[in-house]
Amino acid sequence: MSAVSSTAVLNRAALQRRSLKVLAFSQVLSGAGLAAGVTVGALLAEDMLGSTEMSGLPAGLFTLGSAGAALLVGRISQRSGRRPGLALGYSAGAVGGAGVTLAAVLDNPALLLLSLLVYGSGTATNLQARYAGADLADPDRRGAAISTVLVATTVGAVAGPNLVPITGRIAVDTGIPALAGPFVLAAVAYALAAIALTTLLRPDPLLTARLIAEQDARAVEVRRAQAPGGETLTAPAADDIRSLRLGAAAMIVTQIVMVAIMTMTPVHMRDHGHGLGATGLVIAVHIAGMYLPSPITGRLADRYGSRPVIAAGGISLLAAGLVAASAPAESVGLLAVALGLLGLGWNLGLLGGTTLVTNAVSLAGRARTQGKVDLGVALAGAGGGLVSGLVVATTSYAALAIAGGVVALAILPATLRASRQAGRS
Repeated sequence: MSAVSSTAVLNRAALQRRSLKVLAFSQVLSGAGLAAGVTVGALLAEDMLGSTEMSGLPAGLFTLGSAGAALLVGRISQRSGRRPGLALGYSAGAVGGAGVTLAAVLDNPALLLLSLLVYGSGTATNLQARYAGADLADPDRRGAAISTVLVATTVGAVAGPNLVPITGRIAVDTGIPALAGPFVLAAVAYALAAIALTTLLRPDPLLTARLIAEQDARAVEVRRAQAPGGETLTAPAADDIRSLRLGAAAMIVTQIVMVAIMTMTPVHMRDHGHGLGATGLVIAVHIAGMYLPSPITGRLADRYGSRPVIAAGGISLLAAGLVAASAPAESVGLLAVALGLLGLGWNLGLLGGTTLVTNAVSLAGRARTQGKVDLGVALAGAGGGLVSGLVVATTSYAALAIAGGVVALAILPATLRASRQAGRS
């Protein structure tokens, strides 16, 4: 805490702008890293394990790995600030990417599974960075701040899948299996993101925000004492608890649905004769839907509240499931539309849920609580990834897509109930 100067506190707005720029730059890099596992992870596992039932295992494993990383990054950030927490997470992701590459070269399934767990640290850290964007933001601008960090991921995440054919050819030329090529890119991208955060994210936004809060404490007490009737100026604890639960639930449901359908789309496409280029295009559209709408979503959350945004996410996920289920297998265009809607639903649910959680938790325990919430989100995604391969193997891709859309509907009654309870408070 002492490393944060009082001068830095006085320049809060300038520090927020600087933090957002650094975080956005690191997200561009890490976006390319996370896209590798999404695009070819299931295909690599199917090749190495020789089973469609196991093709959902990579998404499950690196999502499970992201669960542990989310908790660890949250705890480190709580204790020492965002910079060391995020840098360590990305460094672990780089190690995981390198391990997957080595596993493919050695044709070692055990090393592959272990490395996928570690690789998930990059995914968790990429998501944890959104919280850092809100640390120094004004309460009515947190949605926009979170969206700035998320949208920056678009550049790397959309470029990543489209680089699959290129990285595959380069990998083959150097004696590495083609499907491992994107993981080489991931290792480099995550390592660069870690270096960027370590060197540039100074002073730390979370530590600075805490110092500001300490300096404002006396002023807050004065305002509370002057409030009519002795009323407190903070929201009732019950409202905060409801908001925290709804925000966490929204992110968990959207993660389950998104991971399950996304994981099996590349396998579905390859089984019907599509090449890596077509698969990369569809996944690029999906990832664009996940991150590109963020500025609009953030403004909507700041202006109209998070609950309507979350409800819209549930509707978008339902539409995605229906389009994916009804799309002819040969139609790359309709699959791209379905995956775009899937990404949009995830974006609405994640950003709306993140804003709710951030506003509901005090600064003193914010990073720790955020890490716990993301732990739940990651575990839910791991379950979705692990189950998706079994569902497709025993039924069909269409059945998986419809089931995902139905699950997404659970968001709507929960959102309506929370809105009614908030209205009565």
